[in-house]
Amino acid sequence: MPNWLKQRAFLTPERPALYFGKKSWTFSQLYEEVQVYAAFLEQHGIKHGDYVGVLVKNTERAVFFIHALQQIGAVAVLLNHRLTSAELLWQLEDAQAKCVVYDPAFQPITEAFEGVHTINVATREHITGMQGRETFDLKEVCSVMYTSGTTGRPKGVLQTYGNHWWSATGSALNLGIHEQDCWICAVPLFHISGYSILIRSVVYGMAVRLYEQFDEQKINEGLQKGEGTIISVVSAMLKRMLDQLEGAYHPSFRCMLLGGGPAPKPLLEACTEKNIPVYQTYGMTETSSQIVTLSPEYSLSKLGSAGKPLFPCQLRIVGEEKEGEILVKGPNVTHGYLRREEANHESFSDGWFHTGDVGYLDEEGFLYVLDRRSDLIISGGENVYPAEIESVLLEHPIVAEAGVIGVSDEQWGQVPVAFIVVKERLHEEEVKAFCSERLAKYKCPSSIFIVEQLPRNAAKKLMRRELKVEYEKRQNK
Repeated sequence: MPNWLKQRAFLTPERPALYFGKKSWTFSQLYEEVQVYAAFLEQHGIKHGDYVGVLVKNTERAVFFIHALQQIGAVAVLLNHRLTSAELLWQLEDAQAKCVVYDPAFQPITEAFEGVHTINVATREHITGMQGRETFDLKEVCSVMYTSGTTGRPKGVLQTYGNHWWSATGSALNLGIHEQDCWICAVPLFHISGYSILIRSVVYGMAVRLYEQFDEQKINEGLQKGEGTIISVVSAMLKRMLDQLEGAYHPSFRCMLLGGGPAPKPLLEACTEKNIPVYQTYGMTETSSQIVTLSPEYSLSKLGSAGKPLFPCQLRIVGEEKEGEILVKGPNVTHGYLRREEANHESFSDGWFHTGDVGYLDEEGFLYVLDRRSDLIISGGENVYPAEIESVLLEHPIVAEAGVIGVSDEQWGQVPVAFIVVKERLHEEEVKAFCSERLAKYKCPSSIFIVEQLPRNAAKKLMRRELKVEYEKRQNK
């Protein structure tokens, strides 16, 4: 297939490609910048097939370097800068990375990378750009992203050019492409949700408005001015936007793409009241972003559903009852994990990928995601899903955030425990009474802890394992 960025610069050279701060670039200008960055990497000995760590912030330079690696044919190993130096070094060694490209802000982190060649992105010289390669092989590995590692060491997910191409194609067939589209990116570029936006940009010929970090006030103001038509968010981001929003978004805004796990029903209902078009999605690093998305015409009638599979994808539920593990198949699904034969054997069967998530399909084939299988609480033989309890807790007007985990119990095996962030003073017993009116007794939290904030990763997903650590600390006091 033709080199995506080179082809896009040829087809629509003057179309806007990137906005960052007060600067902007057309696709021809973006390609020119990327050619220079690619030549800079070649000067440092980066060749086709090399694995290169990428430790960058959401800036225009990050975009240039990510595209530059594709021009060379090097594999980008996207690194989460919120991890410790030791965790990042382990990933670099596991990927056998030749070097790491880093943002100057992260120099203190890289000083601990003994034996790893590092390249400061700010030291790029003014050199003649190199011509990007003519074609991309869709079977070739484009990027590697490490899973969050809820159990054991993280695994490097191999993402091919074909995976990214079909992810972009499947999304376009569902959401459509408008000539004036601009995708707001306030999620990390090292996360699949951010990286996939860059891919869609060059495939669609669509501008990206990049934010260095998530700022609900600035983004709301931008959406009200008509500076974006689509934005990718998770529930925590959307809630902050709603809490701050006054008035309505510009009529051109057409898609609030919501991922990152089951969304609380009160949040979806609040968006409906404000006429915000929320399209809930289901996806993961292994599926190169979304694989199931709720089509626009069902956004109200199937409130809470993640929708149906994107056009080139398949979905099924495996289990003895109506609920079971979600299995997916499609050309956007990874072929496997980097040097993890045992994990590959466990995760794939007859082309189907075992997600580890629990859900069900309704009579019309719409997917409802209940929770991570690893987060499932079995209390007295009954299945209890943390997301369901969190959704009820968030219905309380004073509860701003909620996180639920299962803890050991001598009588019931496990019982749910909740951690909440509140807007004003609230007593534990009031919350328990609120839950008892809306949940079966075995689903009601046995304990409720009021905390200042909940632990979240860079993609704003709730880190339940950190809540379990916090619970153990409180028990041992």
